[in-house]
Amino acid sequence: MSSGEVVYLVSRLGTVAAATFLAILLWSRTRDLAWMLVVIGVIASYADIIFSFLSQLGLVDASRYVFLGIPIARILLSNLPFLFLCAALIVMIRRKRL
Repeated sequence: MSSGEVVYLVSRLGTVAAATFLAILLWSRTRDLAWMLVVIGVIASYADIIFSFLSQLGLVDASRYVFLGIPIARILLSNLPFLFLCAALIVMIRRKRL
């Protein structure tokens, strides 16, 4: 792993760790469904970063669970934050329409 990749992963890890900490603080103060979905999306993004970091270090085998040649863990973790964000936006749109 080159030093550029290490700097990229560590900076991304630090940024998402700060966002996750703030999201957990928000979660303890709100019970709104849309905000809770946003918080879960941020936490899922943190899980994606941790998985990428561990995969780059060789501690986790990303290709262990493969379906039709597609690594399921990689696809799931990279898309999960956006699925929760979409769900939060749908909740907000429905709330404003009704």
